[in-house]
Amino acid sequence: MPTPKKTRADRARDIALYRYSLIRPLADPNLSATERGRLVRDMAAQVHIGPFGQPAEVSRASLDRWIRAWRAGGFDALLPAQRQITPRTEAEVLELAARLKQEHPARTAAHIARIIAAQQGWAPSARTLQRHFARLELNTRGDGNPPAAFGRFEATEPDEMWISDGLHGPIIDGKRAVLFALLDDHSRFVPGHRWGHGEDTP
Repeated sequence: MPTPKKTRADRARDIALYRYSLIRPLADPNLSATERGRLVRDMAAQVHIGPFGQPAEVSRASLDRWIRAWRAGGFDALLPAQRQITPRTEAEVLELAARLKQEHPARTAAHIARIIAAQQGWAPSARTLQRHFARLELNTRGDGNPPAAFGRFEATEPDEMWISDGLHGPIIDGKRAVLFALLDDHSRFVPGHRWGHGEDTP
């Protein structure tokens, strides 16, 4: 007989039970601050079996936060917070964008974003509008067909075109390290690279 699938509430309870199992010995009121600190550090240094059977590491900050939550609100305070998902773009703005697209289907999302920005003082990104138009099936040409898709561009021969890009790395001595590289567009060979400390490094 197949195991019934757990609901979101079941999974949240499993997470809370896992958190409780970790912090219960740490929250003993008979422990001194020094003893508790040592136990928390030891617990944070271990690899545990997570609530769903996977290896898990828990930071000291998380353990301390769960102890405070349990003391303040009991077991229910250890339940993970429910995600509150609200639309970031107002419905009225999306409706305006759809009307502008329907009036002139040839208008691009970027063009419509500029129109909205001129009228409203701000506008959602062109990518947001593209996704909205796709949901409404407005990304079609006048004949009802989708617009032609362009293939991936690639130079035809080595050394025909080099491109440059920067990759943000770690912070070293208080500065962000950035790896700059030149890349041959055809062969993907890297003819040169250098680490710097900012996008404006000569």
